[in-house]
Amino acid sequence: MNTVKTAMTNTLRHAKITPHLSAARGHANHGWLDTYHSFSFANWYNPNFAQFGALRVLNEDRVKANSGFPTHPHRDFEIFSYILSGELTHTDSTHQKKGTTTTTTTTTAEESESELFCRVRRGDIQFTTAGTGVTHAEYNYGREPVHFLQIWATPWKRGLAPRYASGRYGDDDKRKGFVSLLSPLRGGPDATPAQEKAAEPTIPGTIAIHADFVMAAGIIAPGGRFEWVVGANATGATKRKVYVHLPMTKGGKAKIRLDGREEGVLVEGDGAFVDGVNAGDKLVVESVGDAEAEVVVLDTA
Repeated sequence: MNTVKTAMTNTLRHAKITPHLSAARGHANHGWLDTYHSFSFANWYNPNFAQFGALRVLNEDRVKANSGFPTHPHRDFEIFSYILSGELTHTDSTHQKKGTTTTTTTTTAEESESELFCRVRRGDIQFTTAGTGVTHAEYNYGREPVHFLQIWATPWKRGLAPRYASGRYGDDDKRKGFVSLLSPLRGGPDATPAQEKAAEPTIPGTIAIHADFVMAAGIIAPGGRFEWVVGANATGATKRKVYVHLPMTKGGKAKIRLDGREEGVLVEGDGAFVDGVNAGDKLVVESVGDAEAEVVVLDTA
Protein backbone atom coordinates (compact mmCIF):
# COMPACT_ATOMS: atom_id res chain seq x y z
CA MET A 1 0.00 0.00 0.00
CA ASN A 2 1.31 3.45 -0.90
CA THR A 3 1.87 5.87 1.96
CA VAL A 4 2.14 9.63 1.88
CA LYS A 5 5.82 10.44 1.59
CA THR A 6 7.60 13.39 3.15
CA ALA A 7 6.04 16.49 1.69
CA MET A 8 7.82 18.25 -1.13
CA THR A 9 8.65 21.92 -0.71
CA ASN A 10 5.47 23.89 -1.19
CA THR A 11 5.35 26.66 -3.75
CA LEU A 12 2.28 28.55 -2.52
CA ARG A 13 3.40 29.71 0.91
CA HIS A 14 1.10 32.72 0.63
CA ALA A 15 -1.96 30.49 0.08
CA LYS A 16 -4.28 29.16 2.76
CA ILE A 17 -5.40 25.57 2.18
CA THR A 18 -8.33 24.40 4.30
CA PRO A 19 -9.56 20.81 3.87
CA HIS A 20 -13.30 20.19 3.68
CA LEU A 21 -13.55 16.57 4.82
CA SER A 22 -16.12 14.22 3.34
CA ALA A 23 -17.60 13.54 6.78
CA ALA A 24 -18.38 17.26 7.16
CA ARG A 25 -20.60 17.26 4.07
CA GLY A 26 -24.36 17.10 4.21
CA HIS A 27 -25.72 13.66 3.31
CA ALA A 28 -29.13 12.28 2.43
CA ASN A 29 -30.14 8.85 1.14
CA HIS A 30 -33.60 8.83 -0.42
CA GLY A 31 -33.32 5.27 -1.73
CA TRP A 32 -33.32 6.25 -5.39
CA LEU A 33 -30.83 9.08 -4.68
CA ASP A 34 -27.73 8.98 -2.49
CA THR A 35 -26.38 12.53 -2.29
CA TYR A 36 -23.57 14.41 -0.55
CA HIS A 37 -23.57 18.22 -0.29
CA SER A 38 -20.26 20.08 -0.07
CA PHE A 39 -22.20 23.34 0.30
CA SER A 40 -25.51 24.13 2.00
CA PHE A 41 -28.33 22.62 -0.03
CA ALA A 42 -31.95 21.53 0.40
CA ASN A 43 -32.58 20.67 4.06
CA TRP A 44 -28.88 20.81 5.01
CA TYR A 45 -27.49 24.19 6.05
CA ASN A 46 -24.06 24.96 7.46
CA PRO A 47 -22.97 28.63 7.59
CA ASN A 48 -19.35 27.53 7.17
CA PHE A 49 -20.17 26.02 3.79
CA ALA A 50 -22.46 28.51 2.08
CA GLN A 51 -20.52 29.76 -0.96
CA PHE A 52 -16.93 30.10 -2.21
CA GLY A 53 -16.52 32.84 -4.79
CA ALA A 54 -19.05 32.10 -7.53
CA LEU A 55 -19.26 28.43 -6.46
CA ARG A 56 -22.59 27.85 -4.72
CA VAL A 57 -23.43 24.12 -4.97
CA LEU A 58 -21.35 20.95 -5.31
CA ASN A 59 -23.37 17.78 -4.90
CA GLU A 60 -21.97 14.31 -5.46
CA ASP A 61 -24.98 12.22 -6.51
CA ARG A 62 -25.71 8.59 -7.25
CA VAL A 63 -29.09 7.88 -8.86
CA LYS A 64 -30.38 4.32 -9.20
CA ALA A 65 -31.49 2.82 -12.51
CA ASN A 66 -34.98 3.81 -13.72
CA SER A 67 -35.26 6.74 -11.37
CA GLY A 68 -34.36 10.41 -11.29
CA PHE A 69 -35.31 14.00 -10.65
CA PRO A 70 -38.83 14.88 -11.86
CA THR A 71 -39.51 18.12 -13.71
CA HIS A 72 -38.60 21.10 -11.53
CA PRO A 73 -37.81 24.80 -12.05
CA HIS A 74 -34.57 26.79 -11.81
CA ARG A 75 -33.61 30.40 -12.41
CA ASP A 76 -30.57 32.69 -12.17
CA PHE A 77 -27.92 29.99 -11.72
CA GLU A 78 -25.38 28.37 -14.02
CA ILE A 79 -26.04 24.63 -13.49
CA PHE A 80 -23.93 21.78 -14.83
CA SER A 81 -23.54 18.04 -14.36
CA TYR A 82 -20.23 16.19 -14.79
CA ILE A 83 -20.74 12.46 -15.31
CA LEU A 84 -18.36 10.12 -13.47
CA SER A 85 -20.04 6.84 -14.45
CA GLY A 86 -23.33 5.67 -15.92
CA GLU A 87 -25.63 7.87 -17.99
CA LEU A 88 -28.15 10.63 -17.35
CA THR A 89 -30.93 11.88 -19.60
CA HIS A 90 -31.80 15.58 -19.48
CA THR A 91 -35.11 17.01 -20.72
CA ASP A 92 -36.22 20.63 -20.49
CA SER A 93 -38.91 23.18 -21.14
CA THR A 94 -37.54 24.39 -24.48
CA HIS A 95 -38.33 21.12 -26.34
CA GLN A 96 -35.39 21.65 -28.64
CA LYS A 97 -31.75 20.65 -28.98
CA LYS A 98 -29.46 22.11 -26.36
CA GLY A 99 -27.37 24.97 -27.71
CA THR A 100 -23.83 23.95 -28.56
CA THR A 101 -21.91 20.73 -28.29
CA THR A 102 -18.21 20.90 -27.49
CA THR A 103 -15.66 18.26 -28.48
CA THR A 104 -12.01 17.58 -27.78
CA THR A 105 -9.41 16.58 -30.33
CA THR A 106 -9.50 12.93 -29.29
CA THR A 107 -13.22 12.26 -28.98
CA THR A 108 -16.43 13.10 -30.76
CA ALA A 109 -19.41 14.50 -28.93
CA GLU A 110 -22.72 12.70 -29.00
CA GLU A 111 -25.62 14.85 -30.08
CA SER A 112 -29.08 14.57 -28.57
CA GLU A 113 -30.75 11.30 -29.46
CA SER A 114 -33.99 13.17 -30.16
CA GLU A 115 -35.21 16.71 -30.43
CA LEU A 116 -36.48 16.53 -26.85
CA PHE A 117 -33.64 15.27 -24.71
CA CYS A 118 -29.90 15.12 -24.17
CA ARG A 119 -28.22 11.95 -22.90
CA VAL A 120 -24.84 12.36 -21.18
CA ARG A 121 -22.39 9.65 -20.19
CA ARG A 122 -18.94 9.18 -18.66
CA GLY A 123 -16.78 12.27 -19.30
CA ASP A 124 -19.69 14.41 -20.51
CA ILE A 125 -20.95 17.73 -19.18
CA GLN A 126 -24.53 18.96 -19.51
CA PHE A 127 -24.71 22.72 -18.92
CA THR A 128 -27.67 25.05 -18.34
CA THR A 129 -27.92 28.81 -17.96
CA ALA A 130 -31.19 28.94 -16.01
CA GLY A 131 -31.45 32.72 -16.32
CA THR A 132 -35.03 33.96 -16.54
CA GLY A 133 -36.30 30.49 -15.77
CA VAL A 134 -36.32 26.91 -17.03
CA THR A 135 -37.93 23.65 -16.03
CA HIS A 136 -36.06 20.41 -16.55
CA ALA A 137 -35.87 16.80 -15.47
CA GLU A 138 -32.93 14.43 -15.10
CA TYR A 139 -33.50 10.68 -15.26
CA ASN A 140 -31.41 7.52 -15.31
CA TYR A 141 -32.85 5.20 -17.95
CA GLY A 142 -29.76 2.99 -17.83
CA ARG A 143 -29.30 -0.38 -16.16
CA GLU A 144 -26.65 0.83 -13.71
CA PRO A 145 -26.55 3.71 -11.22
CA VAL A 146 -25.33 7.03 -12.54
CA HIS A 147 -22.65 8.83 -10.50
CA PHE A 148 -22.18 12.51 -11.19
CA LEU A 149 -21.32 15.91 -9.77
CA GLN A 150 -24.01 18.60 -9.92
CA ILE A 151 -22.49 22.06 -9.60
CA TRP A 152 -24.08 25.51 -9.47
CA ALA A 153 -22.32 28.84 -9.97
CA THR A 154 -23.75 32.31 -9.37
CA PRO A 155 -23.76 34.27 -12.65
CA TRP A 156 -22.42 37.80 -12.95
CA LYS A 157 -25.93 39.12 -13.68
CA ARG A 158 -29.52 38.04 -13.26
CA GLY A 159 -32.17 37.71 -15.94
CA LEU A 160 -30.03 36.03 -18.59
CA ALA A 161 -31.62 34.20 -21.50
CA PRO A 162 -31.69 30.43 -20.87
CA ARG A 163 -29.05 28.47 -22.79
CA TYR A 164 -27.95 24.84 -22.98
CA ALA A 165 -24.72 23.16 -24.01
CA SER A 166 -23.14 19.74 -23.70
CA GLY A 167 -19.62 18.47 -24.21
CA ARG A 168 -17.50 15.35 -23.96
CA TYR A 169 -13.91 15.36 -22.78
CA GLY A 170 -11.82 12.20 -23.12
CA ASP A 171 -10.02 10.40 -20.32
CA ASP A 172 -6.83 10.13 -22.40
CA ASP A 173 -6.43 13.90 -22.39
CA LYS A 174 -7.21 14.08 -18.66
CA ARG A 175 -4.42 11.59 -17.98
CA LYS A 176 -1.92 13.99 -19.55
CA GLY A 177 -2.85 17.00 -17.42
CA PHE A 178 -5.74 19.12 -16.28
CA VAL A 179 -8.31 19.71 -19.04
CA SER A 180 -10.38 22.88 -18.84
CA LEU A 181 -14.09 22.16 -19.30
CA LEU A 182 -15.80 25.52 -18.62
CA SER A 183 -14.51 29.09 -18.92
CA PRO A 184 -16.00 32.60 -18.89
CA LEU A 185 -18.06 33.81 -21.83
CA ARG A 186 -15.95 36.05 -24.07
CA GLY A 187 -17.25 39.57 -23.57
CA GLY A 188 -17.88 39.08 -19.86
CA PRO A 189 -20.75 40.77 -18.00
CA ASP A 190 -21.02 43.36 -20.79
CA ALA A 191 -21.22 40.82 -23.62
CA THR A 192 -23.12 42.02 -26.66
CA PRO A 193 -26.18 40.16 -27.98
CA ALA A 194 -23.95 38.80 -30.75
CA GLN A 195 -21.43 37.49 -28.22
CA GLU A 196 -24.24 35.92 -26.20
CA LYS A 197 -25.55 34.19 -29.31
CA ALA A 198 -22.07 32.97 -30.32
CA ALA A 199 -21.45 31.64 -26.78
CA GLU A 200 -17.69 31.74 -27.37
CA PRO A 201 -15.70 30.77 -24.28
CA THR A 202 -12.51 32.49 -23.17
CA ILE A 203 -10.65 29.16 -23.38
CA PRO A 204 -11.15 27.43 -26.76
CA GLY A 205 -12.76 24.00 -26.55
CA THR A 206 -14.59 24.69 -23.31
CA ILE A 207 -18.24 25.54 -22.58
CA ALA A 208 -18.90 29.25 -21.92
CA ILE A 209 -20.23 30.16 -18.48
CA HIS A 210 -21.65 33.50 -17.28
CA ALA A 211 -19.20 33.83 -14.38
CA ASP A 212 -15.52 34.44 -13.68
CA PHE A 213 -15.16 30.70 -13.22
CA VAL A 214 -13.10 27.88 -14.73
CA MET A 215 -13.74 24.16 -14.22
CA ALA A 216 -11.12 21.54 -15.03
CA ALA A 217 -10.57 17.82 -14.45
CA GLY A 218 -7.54 15.57 -14.49
CA ILE A 219 -6.85 11.87 -13.86
CA ILE A 220 -3.55 11.43 -12.04
CA ALA A 221 -1.83 8.05 -11.81
CA PRO A 222 -0.32 6.96 -8.47
CA GLY A 223 2.96 8.78 -8.02
CA GLY A 224 2.06 11.35 -10.66
CA ARG A 225 1.66 15.09 -10.25
CA PHE A 226 -0.18 17.77 -12.23
CA GLU A 227 0.09 21.54 -12.01
CA TRP A 228 -2.96 23.77 -12.11
CA VAL A 229 -2.24 27.33 -13.29
CA VAL A 230 -4.57 29.51 -11.24
CA GLY A 231 -6.94 31.43 -13.50
CA ALA A 232 -6.05 29.10 -16.41
CA ASN A 233 -4.65 32.10 -18.30
CA ALA A 234 -8.23 33.27 -18.86
CA THR A 235 -9.27 36.88 -18.42
CA GLY A 236 -10.71 37.74 -15.04
CA ALA A 237 -9.84 38.92 -11.55
CA THR A 238 -6.24 38.61 -10.38
CA LYS A 239 -7.20 37.60 -6.84
CA ARG A 240 -8.71 34.13 -6.97
CA LYS A 241 -9.97 31.12 -5.04
CA VAL A 242 -9.69 27.46 -6.00
CA TYR A 243 -11.83 24.59 -4.75
CA VAL A 244 -10.42 21.10 -5.30
CA HIS A 245 -12.66 18.02 -5.06
CA LEU A 246 -11.71 14.33 -5.12
CA PRO A 247 -14.82 12.30 -6.07
CA MET A 248 -15.57 8.89 -4.59
CA THR A 249 -14.69 6.77 -7.62
CA LYS A 250 -12.09 4.21 -6.50
CA GLY A 251 -13.51 2.66 -3.37
CA GLY A 252 -11.29 4.77 -1.12
CA LYS A 253 -8.02 3.90 -2.87
CA ALA A 254 -7.42 7.34 -4.40
CA LYS A 255 -5.61 10.03 -2.42
CA ILE A 256 -4.04 13.36 -3.35
CA ARG A 257 -1.80 15.98 -1.77
CA LEU A 258 -1.96 19.71 -2.50
CA ASP A 259 1.13 21.95 -2.63
CA GLY A 260 3.25 19.31 -0.91
CA ARG A 261 1.53 19.91 2.43
CA GLU A 262 0.68 17.20 4.91
CA GLU A 263 -2.43 19.18 5.84
CA GLY A 264 -3.27 19.21 2.14
CA VAL A 265 -3.81 15.44 1.90
CA LEU A 266 -7.31 14.54 0.68
CA VAL A 267 -9.04 11.17 0.46
CA GLU A 268 -12.08 10.36 -1.67
CA GLY A 269 -15.03 12.62 -0.95
CA ASP A 270 -12.81 15.35 0.51
CA GLY A 271 -12.41 18.81 -0.90
CA ALA A 272 -10.19 21.77 -0.08
CA PHE A 273 -10.53 25.54 -0.10
CA VAL A 274 -7.41 27.18 -1.57
CA ASP A 275 -7.58 30.86 -0.71
CA GLY A 276 -5.29 33.85 -1.16
CA VAL A 277 -3.96 32.82 -4.57
CA ASN A 278 -3.33 34.95 -7.64
CA ALA A 279 -3.81 34.34 -11.33
CA GLY A 280 -0.69 32.63 -12.65
CA ASP A 281 0.16 30.82 -9.41
CA LYS A 282 0.81 27.10 -9.79
CA LEU A 283 -0.97 24.61 -7.55
CA VAL A 284 0.72 21.20 -7.53
CA VAL A 285 -1.60 18.20 -7.11
CA GLU A 286 0.07 14.83 -6.42
CA SER A 287 -1.56 11.40 -6.51
CA VAL A 288 -0.37 9.59 -3.39
CA GLY A 289 -2.88 6.73 -3.18
CA ASP A 290 -3.11 3.22 -4.63
CA ALA A 291 -5.43 4.13 -7.54
CA GLU A 292 -5.54 6.91 -10.09
CA ALA A 293 -7.25 10.02 -8.77
CA GLU A 294 -9.86 11.93 -10.78
CA VAL A 295 -9.48 15.50 -9.54
CA VAL A 296 -11.94 18.32 -10.19
CA VAL A 297 -10.73 21.93 -9.96
CA LEU A 298 -13.14 24.88 -9.61
CA ASP A 299 -11.32 28.21 -10.03
CA THR A 300 -13.26 31.39 -9.22
CA ALA A 301 -12.91 35.05 -8.40
